[in-house]
Amino acid sequence: MTSSAETPRKIPVMIPMLGEEEAQAAADAVRSGWVAQGPRVARFETEFAAAVGAGHGVAVSSCTTGLHLALVLHGVGPGDEVIIPSFSFIATANAVRYVGATPIFADVELTTGNVTVDTIDAVRTDRTRAIIAVHQGGVPFDTAALRKAAAGWGVTLVEDAACAAGSMAYGEPAGTGAAVAAWSFHPRKLITTGEGGMVTVDDADAAVRLRRLREHGMNVSAADRHASAQPVLEAYLETAYNYRMTDIQAAVGLVQLGRLAGLVAQRRAFAARYQELLAGIDGLVPVTDPAYGQTNYQSFWVLINPEYGTSRDEVLEALAAKGVSARRGIMAAHLEPAYADVTPPPLPVTERLTRNSLILPLHHQLTEDDQDHIVGILRDLAGGKA
Repeated sequence: MTSSAETPRKIPVMIPMLGEEEAQAAADAVRSGWVAQGPRVARFETEFAAAVGAGHGVAVSSCTTGLHLALVLHGVGPGDEVIIPSFSFIATANAVRYVGATPIFADVELTTGNVTVDTIDAVRTDRTRAIIAVHQGGVPFDTAALRKAAAGWGVTLVEDAACAAGSMAYGEPAGTGAAVAAWSFHPRKLITTGEGGMVTVDDADAAVRLRRLREHGMNVSAADRHASAQPVLEAYLETAYNYRMTDIQAAVGLVQLGRLAGLVAQRRAFAARYQELLAGIDGLVPVTDPAYGQTNYQSFWVLINPEYGTSRDEVLEALAAKGVSARRGIMAAHLEPAYADVTPPPLPVTERLTRNSLILPLHHQLTEDDQDHIVGILRDLAGGKA
């Protein structure tokens, strides 16, 4: 029989912060009899929009569907080009194809993993209709610079804020001032509803259309129809989608939203400690805040430079052997089979980051002892000694 002292240590890369309050909120929604999109969704929309500095929130089934609706809202379609980073989860590129537009991959900067005015301008053409800029891993992109450039070019800037709840740019929440932004509540994000997403906008008319687009194109929501004391004969104004969130999910989301500030503070404290511990190891470069903002550290990634002496994949294997669940760096969509038909421009920074970086564990159950164990392994691997 194996004693507890002999049980191998296991440190997961991520654990969602879910507790009894979320379970109770979901149960209350079930007991209410209103489990589809309803009053809890409406409240979650209002409170989330306020938390990220936006005028209106429109809850959807995922950030991916939110990106899709953002492009539909702005009339992007066949014949249009949409500039995106390849250095992002593949959903960013897929949303462009959903509307029949052409994804154009732009490179990113090494320090933040984000597109910049220069990397976008390098691939911009007269067919560019929109840009999807990603706050990658919670690191905010330069909102002031990109929003100004997009306005000058006359193109729509869609902000992929999947990872950015709780991140700050220029002293304000990352969503403040965005024409349209899409957010994720997947379990690997700081706050989760299981699956689910949100689109935020400042324009009231845009919010009305987004709500219609997520609900089959109806001119009145199902919730409003059921709440009316009189018969309501709805009309379907355009071909649209079923991208709704349930009240059960929203009930969980409301509890999660109340945890956001504490989670960000905790993650930033752990990130600062990682940065301190890693500072003396040659060849390891941890992600940090950009000069203009603060990241929520949804992901804590480390770039492995040649002088470290051990490859990224060897590091992942060594960590796994000692119970640490790390992950490869953020993917590059242009290297995936689904985009083999796309010929991108040279993307040297993207390819360097995706091939030579890894994501370390960071979550609310992490301990300083866990961090010491993780960094100890990385220190032992320096110079290829392991």
